[in-house]
Amino acid sequence: MTQVLPDTGKTSESASDLGDTQPMALTRVRRRLGQSDLRVFPLAIGGNVFGWKADTEATTGILDAYLEHGGNFIDTADSYAGGRSEIMIGNWMRERRNRAEIVVGTKIGKSADNPGLAADAVRRAVDASLERLGTDYIDLLYLHIDDHTVDFEETLLAVDDLVRAGKVRYSGASDHSGNRLIEARVIAAQLGVTPMVALQNHYNLMHRKEFEGDLASVARQQRLGVMPRFALASGFLTGKYRTKADLGRNIRGKESAQYLNKRGLRVLATLDQVAWEQRVSVAAIAIAWLLTKPNIVAPVASATSADQVRDLVAAAHVQLSRHQVAELDRASD
Repeated sequence: MTQVLPDTGKTSESASDLGDTQPMALTRVRRRLGQSDLRVFPLAIGGNVFGWKADTEATTGILDAYLEHGGNFIDTADSYAGGRSEIMIGNWMRERRNRAEIVVGTKIGKSADNPGLAADAVRRAVDASLERLGTDYIDLLYLHIDDHTVDFEETLLAVDDLVRAGKVRYSGASDHSGNRLIEARVIAAQLGVTPMVALQNHYNLMHRKEFEGDLASVARQQRLGVMPRFALASGFLTGKYRTKADLGRNIRGKESAQYLNKRGLRVLATLDQVAWEQRVSVAAIAIAWLLTKPNIVAPVASATSADQVRDLVAAAHVQLSRHQVAELDRASD
């Protein structure tokens, strides 16, 4: 059967190479993030639940399980749980003494203390994130908003200053249109500043049009590494919401209600079939589908317990056939 294989960058061991009896913890899959020298696991663990749905004990368990299964890419923001997410991630890295092994991506622009992307706000926000994370540098800094009240030149120059100071390694966009990404690249060239290498955007089987138009084209042209957020459509693509009764059993049920329709049920039925064929969870197939798309590096997904992590990381080892990808494309079209 023809297989759609993820581009992992460097040669790495696969699950089939290791044999079915080997634990997934021994596998090491990495993808290059855009034009950076960052090599990351093909699933970023989301820190949006840390300090909110996941307390310190749960957060530690989630991050330990993710690391055990080969993960090295943590996604957070200065606004998540009022900064507590960054604090908990920082505490975990300090306790595990593994900062050098971890790629930390955080976002600025939405925090109550340092809102917006004016130069002073950017500098203050990064310094505050560094303190909370307990580190000297941020691997990937996202602009969490597209701040039209500030000249793009001012923001990009401020970020470049932080890169030159060694506080930030690379930068990316998180809420920008294709036109704004083009504008950012032109300005970066004119000013001679470091261009952005990454894009985080809303993209999953239930939400395709926003990315698959101009954004996908610009990402390809600029060779941006793309990290889809809401990879599991607020939990709908885990398969746990199939009836109206299911929606009321979980705090995120209301967010998934919009997908509980004929199209959504068609997508779940196709995911069920592919998951059965691949012997993995529905969630793993939803993430694996994203990983077959051009420029996708590491979808962002959250777990509220260590037990959920294994289902998520399994996506990195799934090799969907062309037929399976086509079936998922048709079901979600």
